[in-house]
Amino acid sequence: MVVLHYTEMLGPDAALERMCDPEAKVSAHYLIAEDGTVTRLVPEEKRAWHAGLSYWRGHKDVNSASIGIELDHPGHLHGYRPFSEPQFEALVPLLARIVKTHDIPRANVVGHSDVAPLRKIDPGELFPWERLAEYGLCLPSPKIELGDPFDNDGAFYLALERYGYDITDGHKAVEAFQRRWRPRKIDGEIDGEIRAILFQLLLDRDRGTTR
Repeated sequence: MVVLHYTEMLGPDAALERMCDPEAKVSAHYLIAEDGTVTRLVPEEKRAWHAGLSYWRGHKDVNSASIGIELDHPGHLHGYRPFSEPQFEALVPLLARIVKTHDIPRANVVGHSDVAPLRKIDPGELFPWERLAEYGLCLPSPKIELGDPFDNDGAFYLALERYGYDITDGHKAVEAFQRRWRPRKIDGEIDGEIRAILFQLLLDRDRGTTR
């Protein structure tokens, strides 16, 4: 897996200081500054402490099965804004090399909020997932074919868990799903649109078209 984060700190120096502090007990494999500078902090074959308490598709210890990339960014705490172009241009080749080297499927390139919906909202609704998908580095938004197939909310939650999310807190899980797949409206409420999106994602996965 690859997990994308934002630092939610004021500048790369502060982020580097924190991630290099043993007392902080937080680290990542890479940090990409807003000017596009890439810093490797942990070798890819080593474990980094970036995901924390997390879950994805049966893995309860995401840190043991993932590479973490931190994006230098003020986050929601310090004034949320679009990610910089130099940063995105640095992310693309780094991520392309990582997924090729480790044979990581597009569906396992995720945000921190996907694997830790109870605690995290990064990289947030302004992260350019669709642009990343154009390079084949993550899944694009699915093309809806069949509409809303779920009879009730319970069926939706079971499907959401089947797709990979931790549904311990249903509202937070739905928010995380919306943040990734329908960022224009994040309210934690189940509606026909997100039911249709989830069903299409599962349908595409079962067809083997979303590796």
